[in-house]
Amino acid sequence: MTSCFYAIRLVAHKLCTMLLRPQNPIFFSNLSGKTLTLNLQKNPFLRIAYSSRTSPSDTSPSVSSHCGINRISRIAQSEAQNALLDYLNSTRSLLFTDAEHMSKNSPNFLQKLMSKVENEQDIGRSITRFLRYHPINEFEPFFESLGLKPSEFCPLLPRDLLFLSDDHLLLDNFHVLCNYGFPRSKIGKMYKEEREIFRHGDGVLLSKLRAYEVLGLSRPALIKLVNSCPSLLVGSVNENFVGVLEKLKSLDIEKDWIVGVFSQKNSCNWSRILGLFIFLEKMGFGNREMADIIKMHPKLFFEGSGQKMCFLVSLLMKVVGLQIDEIKGLILQYPSVLAPNITRNFCQGICLLRTVELEIEEIARLVRSYPHILGLCSFKRSELVFRRSKVGKMRLRSMILEDPNLLRNWVVGNKISRVPVTGKDEKSSREKTKFLLKLGYVENSDEMTKALKKFRGKGDELQERFDSLVEAGLDVHDVSNMIKLSPAVLNQCREVLVKKMDFLVNDFGYPRQSLVKFPSYLCYDMERVKVRFLMYKWLKEKGVARPNLALGTILACSDERFLKQFVNLHPEGLAVWEKLNKSSSSG
Repeated sequence: MTSCFYAIRLVAHKLCTMLLRPQNPIFFSNLSGKTLTLNLQKNPFLRIAYSSRTSPSDTSPSVSSHCGINRISRIAQSEAQNALLDYLNSTRSLLFTDAEHMSKNSPNFLQKLMSKVENEQDIGRSITRFLRYHPINEFEPFFESLGLKPSEFCPLLPRDLLFLSDDHLLLDNFHVLCNYGFPRSKIGKMYKEEREIFRHGDGVLLSKLRAYEVLGLSRPALIKLVNSCPSLLVGSVNENFVGVLEKLKSLDIEKDWIVGVFSQKNSCNWSRILGLFIFLEKMGFGNREMADIIKMHPKLFFEGSGQKMCFLVSLLMKVVGLQIDEIKGLILQYPSVLAPNITRNFCQGICLLRTVELEIEEIARLVRSYPHILGLCSFKRSELVFRRSKVGKMRLRSMILEDPNLLRNWVVGNKISRVPVTGKDEKSSREKTKFLLKLGYVENSDEMTKALKKFRGKGDELQERFDSLVEAGLDVHDVSNMIKLSPAVLNQCREVLVKKMDFLVNDFGYPRQSLVKFPSYLCYDMERVKVRFLMYKWLKEKGVARPNLALGTILACSDERFLKQFVNLHPEGLAVWEKLNKSSSSG
């Protein structure tokens, strides 16, 4: 369907090209003059006149008439621009250069102006007559000609002014920028971001520009720099910016070099950039090392005011646990890892490693040894890796620890292949099947197939966890039924299961037999369990909650429902609930 659509567009385009050639004798044969005239009435500036000799049987306009549509449209637009230019220059006494730029670079305003005049052939005189009795808001075409969209400059329009000449400070500072060499189409962005620039008194703005020239910046470089960072012209000379220039000079980097690394879409926090340079010095980087890194990856230091670099160092220190010396050595040994997307790549990689339950020490070891993989590669989501590779967390974890280069297989753009089954996997599967047969599953049944996917761990590990529940005082048949109801119970290690049962029995006095009806208790996070039961205990002491509630009633509902059914039963309940959650999080 899509290919057919584009084929039709291509044919239509070629046909239009043929028809618009003045020398082509092709005529529109299926359109009546009446129909075409009615369509053209919607836009008075595209109207065409038909010969009175056209008969009902021969009403097809020629190509020359069709070509006249575009010609008249351009002529009408040019006449409208000239009328607006004459009004702004002759009537309103604006400089010719200002009036000309406004009339030719404010298409939205011009279209709105043309829509207000009568449908006449001489559009220029119509607009002149209209402007004679209807003064316009001159700030609208002015701001539009400076590169701002109507949605951007509408909030900037003065409430009590219509004429540009009434705001002499705006015009004076605007002319200073134009005479200095700033492109008019870029000045709108400067006004939008820093309106204070256009409130300077006579000579102040020019003196600020010359003060930056004294620092060694060329005029073209200064223009590009101020376009990116208009805040440089607000207040006195930016001391942090001066500090950055001096630091670059000490690194033998030319001052004008800094212009090429800035984007006009981003503003700069010079204080943060200077602080980043000082921090790198404290890390032990020498001048030559810093200069090489800055030149190799300038966006990490200047785009976003060095935020990416700061985030990277914080990530490696606080999340991975690397020391300052290790981070420095990592950057010097593998400077290529400081790619533009390094922070995002590291976050994705560390998230994947944490999902397969690698310890922090193991992740740190991988970062030290394989930063070129974690820093340069963009990884797919862990859920997609599990689904496509057909392996679980434990198997994936062991694979990564055995050969970290396997991480390249899960990079965005690579097809994830199913991990082949090994002899070790077959042995583990046999042990797991043997354990499930003891629980009462039928061999080769659908239930057995589903259970094999739900249980994680080797057969002996599952048996050990099963035995821990029996040793705690539960009946073997009861435990078997519990596992069938909630297979995830055996996906936890023995120590966790014992801890959860001790907490239930010793801290809150529930009998172990209560687990038979609600085995999912053993699957809940201990933080949730503690907060819910401590809250329930407090409510019982206040006499607003019934004793001996079922485990599922306390744990299975959402936080919103628990608040409504239990916490809100007491006036102080919400405060206690928030305190318990806060202490649990901090603990």
